[in-house]
Amino acid sequence: MAWHQLSVVTDETTAPEISDFFSELGAVSVTYSDAEDEPVYEPAIDQTKVWSRTRVTALFELDSDPDIVQALLFNQFIGHPLQEWSAEVLQDQAWERAWMEYFQPMKFGGKLWICPTGQERAEPDTVCMTLDPGLAFGTGTHPTTALCLEWLAGQDSSGKVLIDFGCGSGILAVAGLLMGAEYAHAIDIDPQALTASRYNAEKNGVQDRISYYLPEQFSAFAADVVLANILAKPLIELAPVIAELVKPGGQLVLSGILSEQAAMVADAYRALGLSVAEPVSREDWCRLDLCKPG
Repeated sequence: MAWHQLSVVTDETTAPEISDFFSELGAVSVTYSDAEDEPVYEPAIDQTKVWSRTRVTALFELDSDPDIVQALLFNQFIGHPLQEWSAEVLQDQAWERAWMEYFQPMKFGGKLWICPTGQERAEPDTVCMTLDPGLAFGTGTHPTTALCLEWLAGQDSSGKVLIDFGCGSGILAVAGLLMGAEYAHAIDIDPQALTASRYNAEKNGVQDRISYYLPEQFSAFAADVVLANILAKPLIELAPVIAELVKPGGQLVLSGILSEQAAMVADAYRALGLSVAEPVSREDWCRLDLCKPG
């Protein structure tokens, strides 16, 4: 089916109010995008990023009337900055099929394949994770995820318990299990991430060896391996929490870090007694490999 795609540019204060208003009018989805070219800085953990000039875009079903939506919007927000109103019909397409044109099998560390359904690889001494982009928050195409997958591919995870902190699609937890880990615990603030992780675990036959948690549901304990592929700011803010999840002699892998942020993140964990190896870089991103003394 097709959709009405309606959008307007406003300021960072009004954008959330317009988003709520679109939802009240029946929008099936609302998104924010940068209306100019403003650098993106890391928001706080519980905040959604908006820009000083934000485009708010909403999708409505075809039986809605864009003229009525526009009239109601401009009447509701008299005196607020409303610019560049746009209304167009967005033709539906097979989004997952379109994704498949760009998501191809990838190999990490010579041992781990990440493949879309129907393109699985079977090679001696390798394992293959089947991952479809539909529900995925991460597929291995981004350097931060790739760096973590390369680390997992180079480890002997046999019998180990791991924690995927900020699991997204669950790609790291599932990959760790396929590489021999005994059990995985996947944690994320977004319930949809846990849904995606559960789907991917079932697709790869490891659903009996993984548990899923929102942060408030997780009772902290120390694991052999902790992977946290989030962003530098929350990695620093949550350093005491994350460090406590690593057992003595255990390993901690941090990613989602821009190269120029590596020193700040490393210092936060050294202060807690962990040893930090030299950053491993890919493009503008890096991974930090840490160990807690035994």
